[in-house]
Amino acid sequence: MNFFTKLALFSAVVGLIIGALQYYAGDQLLHAYVWYLLGFMIAVTATAYYVTRLGVNYDPDNFQLYHFASMGFRMLLSIFVIFLYIYFNKEGRLQFVFNFFALYFVFTAFEIYSLLANFAPQLKKRNEH
Repeated sequence: MNFFTKLALFSAVVGLIIGALQYYAGDQLLHAYVWYLLGFMIAVTATAYYVTRLGVNYDPDNFQLYHFASMGFRMLLSIFVIFLYIYFNKEGRLQFVFNFFALYFVFTAFEIYSLLANFAPQLKKRNEH
């Protein structure tokens, strides 16, 4: 199963969890923009993986460089989104930030796991030669 299929399944599971939390807890735990945050995280995770994959295919010896560059891009883009929300909205700031970083860490963990599962065998074979 390729990364994007796994990402779609993982996102569906996270979406179900968000839906259940929204149904049972209402607006107490989740911000009204949580679905936009989920879409943002899916797009950023897919883009970061794609950039890392392109880099590894181009230069397999610098896997760390491409991975950390994509993580830096993700962090800067995330900081920009949080800054925009806090600058333009006065209510629900803390809830937005907590929801954002909960999704941020969940999707970052998923990406790291997927990258290690996909590229570790390839990198190991190249180091043995």
